[in-house]
Parts: sequence; structure tokens; C-alpha cells
Amino acid sequence: MSYFPVIGLEIHCQLATKTKMFCGCEIEVNTEPNKRVCPGCLGLPGSLPVPNKEAVNLAIKLGLALNCEIETMALWTRKNYFYPDLPAGYQVTQIGAIPAHDRPICKNGYIEIINANGEKKRIGITRIHMEEDAGKLVHDFSPESSHFDANRCGTPLCEIVTEPDIRSPEEAALVLQKIKQILEYTGASNANMENGNMRCDGNVSIRKSEDAPFGTRTEIKNLNSFSNLQKALEAEIALQAVSLDSGKELEQCTKRYDINQNKTIVIRSKEDKLDYKYFPDPNLLRLAIDKSLVDSIRENLPELPDARRSRFENDFGLNAYDAQVLTADKKISDWFDLASKNCKNPKLLANWVTSELMRELKEMENGISALKFKPEDLSQMVNLIENNTISGKIGKTVFAEMLATGKDPDTIIKEKGLVQITDTAEIEAIVRKAIEANQSQWQEFKSGKAQLRGFFVGQIMKNSGGKANPGVVNRLLDEMA
Repeated sequence: MSYFPVIGLEIHCQLATKTKMFCGCEIEVNTEPNKRVCPGCLGLPGSLPVPNKEAVNLAIKLGLALNCEIETMALWTRKNYFYPDLPAGYQVTQIGAIPAHDRPICKNGYIEIINANGEKKRIGITRIHMEEDAGKLVHDFSPESSHFDANRCGTPLCEIVTEPDIRSPEEAALVLQKIKQILEYTGASNANMENGNMRCDGNVSIRKSEDAPFGTRTEIKNLNSFSNLQKALEAEIALQAVSLDSGKELEQCTKRYDINQNKTIVIRSKEDKLDYKYFPDPNLLRLAIDKSLVDSIRENLPELPDARRSRFENDFGLNAYDAQVLTADKKISDWFDLASKNCKNPKLLANWVTSELMRELKEMENGISALKFKPEDLSQMVNLIENNTISGKIGKTVFAEMLATGKDPDTIIKEKGLVQITDTAEIEAIVRKAIEANQSQWQEFKSGKAQLRGFFVGQIMKNSGGKANPGVVNRLLDEMA
């Protein structure tokens, strides 16, 4: 049978603060185990938590960027469970077992994506709640024992929960990409999935028709890339379909995705809210947030991806695809934005960035931060092409030298003698030499074999060392023919 998937995401992101959620310990940055800890991190009796104001501000900023309502009296609760990486025996969060206790800092938001059909689609954001991270178990020292590193304990997190509005694994990947963009543009999180700054859980069920009730839901934990999210959901949807076709009943459970076997594997049966015995944290007052603070953060929101994409299209005349490519990664987008400030032809600049530059960046371990030349250098090179000082072909030579040395275009052009030939008489002499050397092809070209134009342009550019102005070359060929 054909089934219709229903998908929702839970996205966990580490907030970009210097210190932890409820104490003054620094956030772990590749340091020795158990060096960034205090009595609060270790859950010792008598230690009292104090909320991190910057973490709260970042959560509000994220909520506003995701079009959420901000809760002015958010409630801290305790999620009670036992696991060796949780010293206190509970996690401070903002989830409630009853409506009166369920007061997350942000709720009722949305994002918009462009789906595979090219249609704009709105995906609801149910809530964003703040919480603290657990520690980390290390298994590298012995096959028979685990070691505990408390450095990560208390790291401030936000969990973004979407509505079950997603209808395919492809859409789920688009939603995750969009939220990652917004995290980066707001500065709320580094959102580095490889380093664990951002993790995603996928919730999926299937049903027989679009208007049928939702089916039994499976949660797939800790998916750390867009492709893994998509593949895991595809594998789980296929498994659920086979199970239903064979007459089996599905059970609500939590799974992990095995990338090598391309299958989802049960970890445990799915818990409900009551299993965690949520209750308000007695050590923390309600999080009272002034409307003036929310208004101030709203007024100072940075330019978000959708707004920047529209600006690139409207101000620079870029098509929707190029604008999307140039805003997908904030660092590249910022770099292009700087380069465009004094560029005479931003559209040509965009072509260089999306083709030549991005191809090179794929080979660079540290991405655009590893570039030796500055944004204004590429802008300068484009300006030189625009005013016919160099040709596009010479531009590739200049670009390669900029990559290798970091020198500016003027220096490279002077050192290598790459200034374009624009003198008509000089170019005409080169054109006549090419014609004389290729008389049979010239007669065919004169007789109407237009495809030979490329042959002659190639010969002339070769003989001029790539310096002849292509426009003058083509004009002379037409006049002589």
C-alpha cells in the first residue's frame, strides 16, 4: 500500500554563551575532563542555580527570529531520570506534565521553506524551551568500563520542537537546514552538527491517507547531518510500511539510526511525560521577562536569511537560485556582502563566488576563513574585468594567483604583465595573422559556417596570451568576413 508520512523534528542546539546555564563555569572547549566544573555542575547538595542572562537573551532572539510568542513568565521544571551522565538525578528544563506547569520561553512560531515543488510552505514551531545539558560518558580507556566527564554538565541548550507539519524526509532536511541558518544568522548557536553544537531527533509515523488519524510514532535520536536525517526517516518509513502491510502492530519507541546498515534500531520503549515526574524546580523562580527587553531584542535582530536573499535578488539582480546559494552559509554570505560594497557588477561577482570560489572552498579544511585574499580583492578583480583592464580568461589566472599568494589583483597584473590589449590596431594584427595561418577555415567561416567563430577566437586569444579584448576580436572578425 501507499502510505503518507507525518514528521516532526526536535532540534537541540547549544547556546553560544561563554558560561554555563546556572553557574559561572566556562563552556567546555577541548579541555581536560572535569576541569570546567563546580558544585552546581556536579549536583552537590546545597548548590543553588542562577540563570544565565545571556542564554535567556539568546533564546528570546531565537524565538523572535522563528516568529514565536515570548512567554513573560516562563517556568523552570525538573525532568527526573537516572543515568550516569546526570549527577543531580534530574535535568532543569521548561517542560510541564500539566498545562499549568508547561510554560516554555517561546511558543507558537513558524518558518517557511520552499519545497520540492517550488511552493512556499509554512512549518509550525510548537515551542522552544531552555534546558541544561548532561555530561559525557567516555568509553575510550577500557572496553570494560566507562568514565565520566562533567565538563558538559550545565551547558545551556534550546530545544526547538516543530509541529507535525512535515510530509517527507526531503522536507525534513529543508526544515533542519533553514533552522540551522537562522541559528547562525542570529548568533544564538554555532550550530556545528559535527561538533555536537546541534543535534536533531526525528519523529515519524505513517497513515493511509492525508486526512486519516496520525499513526504510531517512532522517535529517531541524535541525527547529526541533513543526509542522515533524510536517510533515517526514509528507512523508518519503509520499515513501518512493511510492518503494516504484513499485519503487524507498530509500537511507540525510541530508535537510533545505523548508517552502515541503513536501518533504524530500537533503543527503548517510548516514555511519556509522566515517566519523568516533572515538577516546578523549587530552587528557581519563574523567569520574569520585561516586555521592554523583548522589544529591544526585536529591534536589534540581525538581517535574517529570507530578508538577505530578497535583498540580493532586488539590489543585485540575482536569480532566486544564486541568492539561495549565497545565503545558505552565513560566513560565505557575509563575505560576499562585504565584497559587493564597492563592486561595479555584483551579478558578475556572484558568478565568481558561486562557481570559482565555492569550488575551491570545498577543498579547504577551514572554509572561507582559510582564504588568503580579502573580499575587496575579488571585488577589485571584477571591477578590472568590468572596465576591460583584464579579460575574464585573464581573471582566472589572477584568481588562481590570489588563492595561492594572497596578493591583490593590481600587484599580480603588474608582476605578470596581464593587462588586456584594447588597442584595435594591435588586435587587428593578431587577427590577420590567425586568418593567414588558417585560410581554409577562414573561407568556410566567410561562407557561413558560424561555428568556426569559436575556433578563430581561440586562436587569437592564444596568440595574444589571453590579453586581446574579446569584444574587439569578435567585432573585427565580423568586419573582415
